[in-house]
Amino acid sequence: MKGMFKSSTLPLILILLTSLISGLFVFRDYGLSWDEPLFYDYADAIPYAYSITARLHGNFDLEQAYGPSPGDHKNRGPAYLLIAGPVARGFEFLGLDRASAWHLTNFLAFQIGIVFFYLLCLRWVERWAAAAATLFLILQPIIWGHAFINPKDPSFAVFFLASMYLGLKLVDRLERPGSPGTGKIIAWTILPGIVLGLATSVRIIAPLAAILVVIYLLVRVRPNRWWAVIPYGLVALLTTYATWPYLWGMPIKHFASTLFFMSDNPTHIPVLFLGQVWTAGEVPRRFLLYMLAFTLTEPTWLLVLAGLVFAILHRRKLNLPALAVVLATPPIVLAYVLLRQPALYDNGRHFIFLLPLIFVLVALGFQWMFDLIRPVYLRVLLTILLLLPGLINIVELHPYEYAYFNSFVGGTGGAFRQYETEYWLTCYKEAIQRINEIAPAGQIVQVPRESELAAYYASPKIVVEDGVQKPGDWILFSTRTNKDRVSIFRNAPLLFTISREGADFCVARKIP
Repeated sequence: MKGMFKSSTLPLILILLTSLISGLFVFRDYGLSWDEPLFYDYADAIPYAYSITARLHGNFDLEQAYGPSPGDHKNRGPAYLLIAGPVARGFEFLGLDRASAWHLTNFLAFQIGIVFFYLLCLRWVERWAAAAATLFLILQPIIWGHAFINPKDPSFAVFFLASMYLGLKLVDRLERPGSPGTGKIIAWTILPGIVLGLATSVRIIAPLAAILVVIYLLVRVRPNRWWAVIPYGLVALLTTYATWPYLWGMPIKHFASTLFFMSDNPTHIPVLFLGQVWTAGEVPRRFLLYMLAFTLTEPTWLLVLAGLVFAILHRRKLNLPALAVVLATPPIVLAYVLLRQPALYDNGRHFIFLLPLIFVLVALGFQWMFDLIRPVYLRVLLTILLLLPGLINIVELHPYEYAYFNSFVGGTGGAFRQYETEYWLTCYKEAIQRINEIAPAGQIVQVPRESELAAYYASPKIVVEDGVQKPGDWILFSTRTNKDRVSIFRNAPLLFTISREGADFCVARKIP
């Protein structure tokens, strides 16, 4: 027992237990998000690609493996869905509805990311600084909210983080003195290669982690062991190919076309930014910088700066080349975004994978703080104060934590009508549940946008439509891009709003 309390794993165990227990209490509260239904249909369809029976029958058609929207999904690798799908279906078998089953599955996957982030921080800081930084990451409202409702971006963040950590561990092993055999070196490359391949099958930017790790390997490892890059890369390639059916026909052509497509991600989705509606491909260059500044809690960038100063002051004690590998990804990606200007929308959710890497500097900032403040009670007190902005807003915004904006723009209420807040329409769940309670039998509820999300929660006594709006119908608006303000029914009698912190997410009215 005494050894356990000295162990570096104790803080991680406490964090995981706290996170898991909290998540188990709230995962049912979250509504389906805009991107979920079709993506989960893809998860249900993709096992068909591996069906021996379908192939033997002679009518095998790979297009059927992409679900009802193959154009949207076949060039999105399904590695996460292949792994998480059976887990979600298991939860459904135990009695959870589909949305809740996936939200719990997504949250459990997020816990794996917590483990890798903590272990990565331990390369440069002590266990309690790593624990503080891990809690600080978890208690970012946008991270906590997306961990449930977003099967795309947090899952990639987990794979990318794991690829980075395992790649560095591979270099650590190759650096060791001695003469490991060829078989042992190959064995060392298998797990990092598999995880890198899975990450690539989730999002095509994942090889950036491998490029940085290989550069680090060439700097740190003796030339007679450089050949380890070959099995590392081969395992990654084979894993990507095996878990991404879209590549099976023409792997090079399809990989290249996906890389070209994703480098710009062309879309005409409208985006509310600075009070004006833009198309995603036309938002100003500063869009992502604004999101990084305003959607993280107030102490974040102060801790990042402190961590950067700490790294400079203690550069002789820290493994700076390894730290540079981790910290190189955010500026590379940001430089690309600023210069290339790809389509940006949904408050930059596609770049969630950068946050754990940036927050390694937060861990260094906590380490500096703990070095300067010796009394334990003061360390605990200051850590709690730094965590409070995130915790308070998670409680107040629940279950819309991902709509968080910090006080630099007046909080979520101040950002309302200026930036997108509840852009994924998860408020439909709360709105429809309220309508279920108050609507008369047979009431028609018009939902002009993504009506299937609302219909999922509707009771049999009401009818959800996206059709001709008639007198007497109720109409449910989302405030995304301020659409509720331009409707001809914007001044119809108000039934209720779904709001948090002064921001309206859903508005229900009665058509006179």
